[in-house]
Amino acid sequence: MTPDWSDKAIQDRVLYRDRLIMVINKPAGLPVHPGPGGGLTVEDWFPRLCFEHPRPPALAHRLDRDTAGCLALGRGQKGLSRLGKLFEQRKIQKVYWAVVQGVPAEDSGVVDLPLAKVNGQRGWKMKADRQAGQPAVTEWRLLGHNEQRTLSWLECRPQTGRTHQIRVHCQIMGLPLVGDPVYGPGSGDEAPPMMHLLARSLTIPLYSDKPPVMAEAPVPSHMQQALAACGWQK
Repeated sequence: MTPDWSDKAIQDRVLYRDRLIMVINKPAGLPVHPGPGGGLTVEDWFPRLCFEHPRPPALAHRLDRDTAGCLALGRGQKGLSRLGKLFEQRKIQKVYWAVVQGVPAEDSGVVDLPLAKVNGQRGWKMKADRQAGQPAVTEWRLLGHNEQRTLSWLECRPQTGRTHQIRVHCQIMGLPLVGDPVYGPGSGDEAPPMMHLLARSLTIPLYSDKPPVMAEAPVPSHMQQALAACGWQK
């Protein structure tokens, strides 16, 4: 799905903006920066997000191509540096919503499994590796499930920022994300749905003398039906 590239549509995706930082609502299916194959990226939007600044914003962290939601940008070196330190110190609270296949046995829990990057015939992926992996911790809780108990709505709070962390940890729990093209089950001849993972909110303690900055992304259209079946209401 190609998002609307008009100036208004891009600027309407700004969830928060001040003199130092910006948080935008990234669409699913669009990479944040160019890959080996080229193509359009979120970074192509940045010249239209200058507003009063002389230079475009820059990425402070990453989201997977197929993940929607809150993406933090630095507006100039000062904002970018401050965000970088806060992410490094794990002071930024990240909340994700995931729709997964199946229902967990418990209502909440913590997955503490180190992750390592491995290369295969179909490209690289992440896997659990207690020996060579980097620490990866995800807190989660069950927010609802559908009547058939085939889908669950999880709130995930990653305490670390490993690549594909929530996706791999959910798979390890036996609860793969709906639409996950790498860690989900095969879909046979049918085209899989878009991945059901939303970076729902960021809480950023940006200023010592002010309350934390809070930004919340709306539920994208491709997740609404499944979330509604699990009890979410608009």
